[in-house]
Amino acid sequence: MNDERVWILQAQHGSDEAFARLVEKYQTPVYNLCYRMLSEPEIAEEAAQETFLRAFQGILRYDSGRPFATWLLSIAAHYCIDSLRRRKLNVISIDDDDVTVEIPDVGALNPEVEAVRSEERDQLNAMLRSLDAIDRAAIVLRYWYDFSEAEIAQYLSLTVSAVKSRLHRTRRVLGRMWQDESSHTGLERIPHESPAF
Repeated sequence: MNDERVWILQAQHGSDEAFARLVEKYQTPVYNLCYRMLSEPEIAEEAAQETFLRAFQGILRYDSGRPFATWLLSIAAHYCIDSLRRRKLNVISIDDDDVTVEIPDVGALNPEVEAVRSEERDQLNAMLRSLDAIDRAAIVLRYWYDFSEAEIAQYLSLTVSAVKSRLHRTRRVLGRMWQDESSHTGLERIPHESPAF
């Protein structure tokens, strides 16, 4: 039995220390998902804390036949969707929090290429903000967190065919938006660059 399973069993039997270990293991992925969904560091931090509180309160309902990470990230996704609906905001950020910019050395990437990538990230960010909260969650869970369609369906309370349909439709919408925007800005997608469309 691996450490995570032991911690889960101990947490289910009331061990705060075991749950704290689970929090330590998953705090970064949970925060990153919340940040991608909500786009504001302080609000993402609050969402991550609420996610762990809900997980702690619902640990007895966790089905050990499913991956713990999937269960935990689905709690975070649901909370973020609810938060977006309450705030009526359509925002998401795909910027990495851990990226630092340094003065490039000889082997560094070309600044022009980095500028284009930054513009592309901004463009994709704006396009994602225009999506419905459920479509956004499905896209983020699928292409940033590699959830399967079945996992997305289970945790967003949809059927697998509804998830497939949403993903297909949303990819097409994003693709059209990208083409329209690219024709105005001169940006071109590098083939196979983005898994979203």
